[in-house]
Amino acid sequence: MQKIRKSAPVVAMVLSVGLSGCALWQDEQKTDPSYPYLDSRQTEKVKVPQGKDTPQFGDEYDIPNVGANAESGELGAKLDISSPRLVLPVVTGSRILEGSREAIVQFDQVRDDVALDTAIWNSLISYLDERGIAVVDFDKSQQRLKTDWMIIEDDGDSPWYSWTKTDRKVGQRFEFTLDIKAHGRSATLYTKLVDYLETIDEKIVDEISEHQVRKNEVEVLNDVISHYEKQLTLADIRKARQVMTGLPMELGFDADGNAAYLVSASYDVTWPRLLLVLRKLGFNVKDLDQSTGLIFATYAGVDEGWWSSLFSSNNKLEIEQDDYRVVVKEQGEKTSLSLRDAEDNPLSASKISEMYPAFQQVMTTNDLDI
Repeated sequence: MQKIRKSAPVVAMVLSVGLSGCALWQDEQKTDPSYPYLDSRQTEKVKVPQGKDTPQFGDEYDIPNVGANAESGELGAKLDISSPRLVLPVVTGSRILEGSREAIVQFDQVRDDVALDTAIWNSLISYLDERGIAVVDFDKSQQRLKTDWMIIEDDGDSPWYSWTKTDRKVGQRFEFTLDIKAHGRSATLYTKLVDYLETIDEKIVDEISEHQVRKNEVEVLNDVISHYEKQLTLADIRKARQVMTGLPMELGFDADGNAAYLVSASYDVTWPRLLLVLRKLGFNVKDLDQSTGLIFATYAGVDEGWWSSLFSSNNKLEIEQDDYRVVVKEQGEKTSLSLRDAEDNPLSASKISEMYPAFQQVMTTNDLDI
């Protein structure tokens, strides 16, 4: 098991803590010493008895001569045989760059309630804060963040028959860089290991292989992506609950001075709620554009049996069965709903007031079904 602790000075990692384990952490990625080929040795050439013809040997499998600058010694047991870590783009609208060896992930904007770069940085800072990891430097204008030391204690649950004890701590610092496209709706997050320090008993290690560097970068990046996905899921759940909960509404005026309904909720909550309300009131939505806040709908009336059981006849919409437009705009902490006819003319203040009881009744109803 690995534990990520709060940031601490580097000197704290030199302190030893007794941890149990059947083998050193890095040895788990090396070749199993029981593999027979590790004991293989160069075989001698075939000895041809006197008086016999020497067979012809092919040279296609000959091992070339070792160069003068080649590393000497046996390397088989030291080779890293672990599979490469893969970036897991589990967030909606995220993807990887095929063929890239860097620890990076791309995000596309799928929600309009907050800028993409702000959403990514907020999630990353939240991830670090939950794990008690300090931020050394954050410059949003440069889209760069550097963490303090992330201290990892490896205390894997060892089997009962293991008597090996190893004191080990690992400290890492990462730098995250965000590359935002000019249109602001796509971004690439880069993760880079900038500092590494490891203590094993009395030994201090400050260098690791390129393969291990990428492994550590990808593991942290996947944690960040997973945290981001979790936050988006929770936000969707909270938003769904708000949409299903009745929203307070009052008569007022929109930004153009026309009579309108003012809903005490944010735009991104009011919009999906309004679609339910329009359907309940007997409107059939033909077209809509959330980015501009425009809805084209036709009023067809409601089912008399259903409506009479919920409202009095005075609360029915006394309007022609015709095409209408609904304009939705953010207005301070509230959201305005303006109704217009098919020619884009605002409905009169008296008509808006006459329709208000029915709109207000449905908008404020809890657990409004689809």
